[in-house]
Parts: sequence; C-alpha cells; structure tokens
Amino acid sequence: MRIGIVGCGLIGQKRAAAIGDDEIIIVCDTNLERARALAARTGADAVDDWRKVVDSDIDAIVVATSHDGLAPITLAAVEAHKHVLVEKPAARSLPELLLVRDAARRRGVSVKAGYNHRFHPGLMAAKRIVAAGSLGPLYYIRGRYGHGGRKGYEQEWRCNRTISGGGELIDQGAHLIDLSRWFLGNLTLDYAATPTFFWSIDVEDNCFLALRGQCGEMAWLHATWTEWKNTFSFEITGRDGKLTVEGLGGSYGDERLIFHKMLPQMGPPETTVWEYPISDASWASEFAEFKSNEAGKPANIADIDDACAVLGIIETAYQKRGL
Repeated sequence: MRIGIVGCGLIGQKRAAAIGDDEIIIVCDTNLERARALAARTGADAVDDWRKVVDSDIDAIVVATSHDGLAPITLAAVEAHKHVLVEKPAARSLPELLLVRDAARRRGVSVKAGYNHRFHPGLMAAKRIVAAGSLGPLYYIRGRYGHGGRKGYEQEWRCNRTISGGGELIDQGAHLIDLSRWFLGNLTLDYAATPTFFWSIDVEDNCFLALRGQCGEMAWLHATWTEWKNTFSFEITGRDGKLTVEGLGGSYGDERLIFHKMLPQMGPPETTVWEYPISDASWASEFAEFKSNEAGKPANIADIDDACAVLGIIETAYQKRGL
C-alpha cells in the first residue's frame, strides 16, 4: 500500500513505525519541522497542509491529529476515495463521525478506528479464551485505566474542550468502552459520573461508568488523570472463571494475563499466568489487520460503527452532566 500520514507527533510516529514494508509517500504536520523529521526516517515527502496528503496518489491515509482534526481530515480523505485508519476516538462528537460514516458508505471506502488496545497480546489471548467458551456465559467486566498527568497538563490540548471534545472520558475512557463492547457486544449507559478532582480545567479528569449488555451483563469502568502510578487493569468474569489483563508495557508495567478457572468443587481456582515482557507490537498488529481487511479478510480491528457506538455512549454520559 502507498500510505500518507497526517499528524507526526508521538502517535503518528508510532503509526509510521508500524507500517513495515509498505511505502510511506507523504507525511504532514502543522509543525513542518516535525513532519520533516519523520520524512527523513521514512523517505517520504513532508508538508504542512493535510489537503496535499488527501490529493496525493496514495491508497490509504493514517490520521493521527488532535481530536479536532480527526473527522474533517477523514471526511475529506473518504470523499477522495481513500481508505482511512483514524486514531480513536475518530471525532470530537457523534454528529461529526456520522457524517464520515455516511460518506464512507456512499463512496464505498473503508474507515477503521485506531483502538490499538484490542491488539495487545494479553487482550488478544483473553478474547480467544472467551470465544472458546472457557469462561462460560459472561457476567461482568471491571476496567481501570489511568495516569497522573504531568506539570502543565492543564495547558495541553486534551484539556481544551474545543479541541478534544471532552476530558478523560473521551481520552482513555474511550479505550475501556471499546474493549467492553468487544467482549460483551452492544452496551447502553446505566450510570455516569464525570468529576474534575485535581486539574484546574473545564473538562473531567475522572470518569466512572456503568454499562449494561443486552442479556444483563455489566461493565464498571473508571478512567482517570489522577492515577499517580500509571495503571491498566481489565477483568472479565463469567460463570466458569475470570480473566485479568494487567499492564500495557512501559510505565504501565509488563503486560500479563491471569486465568482463574473455577473448579467443579469451587474453592480456590486453578490459576494460569502468561507474561508478555515485550515491546508494544499492538500498532503493527493493528496495521496488518487494516491491510488484511482491505483485502476482504475478517479482522478484529474496530470499524466506523464501533467508533460511533463508543462516541454515542460518551455523548450520553456528557449529557447526564449537562455538557
């Protein structure tokens, strides 16, 4: 594939490194020096106007900008008949993303959402265990995800509602919602609280959600910017056992999967632990599935409908707060 990248910050660089043998033709950032730095590593042309990427002779575009750029750039790419891998949450709001979805259907192109956590090895293995029926019917999920921000965090774009569309809920909370839907299917919002505890900002620095599945399954989720030691924990409980995925590598700690299988006599469960002390390959795995999906093969990658469903839950939560 011939690829263009819009957004050359940390995530855009991760996306570029994950592309592998495919050819990166052009990269773009409003900071031209940052675009040139990525171009020097990839052999691409560097520009500071994303329209030049959309107009290029390429097959697909990776959009990794701040939230305010995700939907308009994706929409323009779709109208130009380009396939798109757009970073989560894919838009600031559901109405923005619905315009993209409708255009993609009209143009017959594919838009996938960059929910790369689906491709972490512990979560992939958990998905296989659940699909094999080893947990029996699922009962509930508990998810925690958080970091502690940094000095000056309140001045960054994620804390500016006009740019981001919200706070921690639309940031790390979106990943927890997507993973819960990946395991439980369609969910509706039962409860939401989006307080601001620490940062002097007009968006939430914490969110607490209770989501309900079609058969009564529950997901209780907490995402936070006041977790002073970075944390990721995702628990899946069913009739016959429980899975826990901890860590995402780096500052979140080595990733591992723990399987507690209930025994016929109950009591202490049989426990198996898998550890993944490796570098984060989720970006490369996700891009590989983006390619295979374009070739018509089944994929686990999140699509435009998944992204719309996540944003629908987020918007309902914000409406409960009166935002």
